[in-house]
Amino acid sequence: MDASAGTVDSLEAADVQPGNVRAALAAQGADEADLDAIEAAVQPAVGEPSPVSRFVLVRQGTVQINELLPGPLVVPERISVDPVPDLLPLLKHRPEDFPYVVAEVSRDEGEIRLHRAGQREPEQSQEIQGSSENLNKVPGGGWAHLRWQHHTEEVWRRNADQVAGEIDRTIRDSGARLLVLAGDMRARVLVQDQLAEASRAVLTVVDSHTHAPGSDPDAFNAQVEEKVAEQWAADQAEVLDRLAVQEGQANPESATGVGAVIHALQQAQVDVLIFNDRALAERRVLALSAEPWIATAEEESLGAEILGKIPAPAALLRAAALTDAQILLVPGPALPEGVDIAALLRWPTGPAAPSE
Repeated sequence: MDASAGTVDSLEAADVQPGNVRAALAAQGADEADLDAIEAAVQPAVGEPSPVSRFVLVRQGTVQINELLPGPLVVPERISVDPVPDLLPLLKHRPEDFPYVVAEVSRDEGEIRLHRAGQREPEQSQEIQGSSENLNKVPGGGWAHLRWQHHTEEVWRRNADQVAGEIDRTIRDSGARLLVLAGDMRARVLVQDQLAEASRAVLTVVDSHTHAPGSDPDAFNAQVEEKVAEQWAADQAEVLDRLAVQEGQANPESATGVGAVIHALQQAQVDVLIFNDRALAERRVLALSAEPWIATAEEESLGAEILGKIPAPAALLRAAALTDAQILLVPGPALPEGVDIAALLRWPTGPAAPSE
């Protein structure tokens, strides 16, 4: 739902929204515990910059998800009671969990921020304060001055080593897929030289120092967003390239079409699920209470309870989550002609069964 409350009109709308949501869900048969939980969860998002949207999921009287998402609604507002959670609206607002690190460094300190694409604020932020002893070189000559300069260089290196270590730890713990390094030029070089190989593999350097007088933080943020978009696009292109390579193989590590992909999901064989949600919006499949989680017909349920016949995108996302598959939503032209859904597999399919 829209959660903006930045103007008089939107604030008035937000004030009545909890009651309206409660009434809409009560009409669909939600119980009192769920109604109380949802009404408390959708209180006005005062202080959040508009536009902003909200995704809420309540189950058995408990709020499971309540996220404010920057930007306007990218799907129609939806208030519903469903047999299984439909995470498509959340995924459309946040197409992929893309963690990245922004590090701004100087010769005596560093600021390291862990972000996730689609979120306004960093998930975590820390400042590393190094030594400021003899931080600046003193021009001059002679042995005493040379020794002073060598000592200053050593202070810089120690500070850079401390910052690089924290960057490495943050990337290792978060699985960040991009590191944006900015700040004082000399400090950047020192930190870059001391980064672990895994950190250097995802490194991009931005020639910006927002702590310097006259710097433009907005311009720097725009550069970071551009780098994130470039990496995101490269990752998606790599997945589609992998899919293209499998086409025509005798025993491909891929599947295309609803039936083949659902069969692979039933076996937890899918590594990356790729589909066009708009093309599948009118299709219905069965959601199951246990493995194999999804089916196209009752005889495929293997004794699991059928929870309902639901839109294919919601059922596919649920099955992917339950089998630890990655998910990539794509527009129609990204897939081969006539294909609305495909998957990269964890192991290849076998040869086709011979006909009788």
